[in-house]
Amino acid sequence: MKLATLKNGAPDGRLVVVSRDLSRAVDAAAIAPTLRAALDRWERCEGDLRALAQRLEEGTAPGAFPFDPAQAMAPLPRTGQFVDASAFLNHGNIMERAYNLTVKKQEGVPILIQRQSDDFRGPCDDYPMLDEEEQGDFEGEFAVIVGDLPMGSSPAAAERAIRLVTLFNDMSMRRHLFAELQLGFGFIKAKPATVFAPVAVTPDELGDAWVDGRIALDLRIHRNGDWFGNPNGREMDWSFGELLAHLAHNRDLRSGAILGSGTVSNRDAATVGSACLAERRALEVIATGAATTPPLRFGDRLRFEVLDAAGRSLFGAIDHAIAPAAIPSADPA
Repeated sequence: MKLATLKNGAPDGRLVVVSRDLSRAVDAAAIAPTLRAALDRWERCEGDLRALAQRLEEGTAPGAFPFDPAQAMAPLPRTGQFVDASAFLNHGNIMERAYNLTVKKQEGVPILIQRQSDDFRGPCDDYPMLDEEEQGDFEGEFAVIVGDLPMGSSPAAAERAIRLVTLFNDMSMRRHLFAELQLGFGFIKAKPATVFAPVAVTPDELGDAWVDGRIALDLRIHRNGDWFGNPNGREMDWSFGELLAHLAHNRDLRSGAILGSGTVSNRDAATVGSACLAERRALEVIATGAATTPPLRFGDRLRFEVLDAAGRSLFGAIDHAIAPAAIPSADPA
């Protein structure tokens, strides 16, 4: 089953069910007005949503209409909690090697960080950047959206609590990143709003590509129409179930919590490419002693997409441009 949130002028949009080929959609308001509401009542809503999805596939859903990803918001435009991981250790290893970094890590303990969750961006909306000196970067990641998960849950129980899977671009402003890391408390200026794919899917939509709580599919990334990378999600060092269990060690997780995978990174990055500028620049430093790939510029267009086993777009594409931010004028004295 595939779900999306369309713009309707309200902060949480309106929930629609989307066909498997992403060509059609149907309003789900009779079941739940928003994805947030559906997640809060998942046990009651899931069956009806799946039945509506089946009718949409059969062509018998009344009121079906063409699905336009440009009208999509993030599947969850805002939520109670967003936590990002760094679950591909290869990415960190590359950065440490390139810049002689010493990072404190505990063997077997995943790296997680709390992130802002009140303002997610849609897949086709221009992304506002203050100026090019921010050293903008993108980071292609996978994410899961969970139902209620009790404190102390096992990895297996945590994996069963995963309701939806999606894709996002975790924008970074590298100008601020190392300075904020040195403060030892988290990111603020370095990590502005995150951009999500138009569609979130139930794990069964991945078929055999949902392997041990990992997404064994290529994340295809283009910058200005040029191939940038297609790393595969199978090399996560921790599964989503393991990450969620760590997060829920001594706290309850509530429905709608989002967990990101961290930048997708493969050990053969020299061949399959990278999911962010920072990793490519680090590989250039390792190879030649100097980074040459430039940071994001105004007008750059980014595209992130994952194809399923049948070659269909699984989550729809994030396809957006970097644009100058419109700053409100100063209040009158």
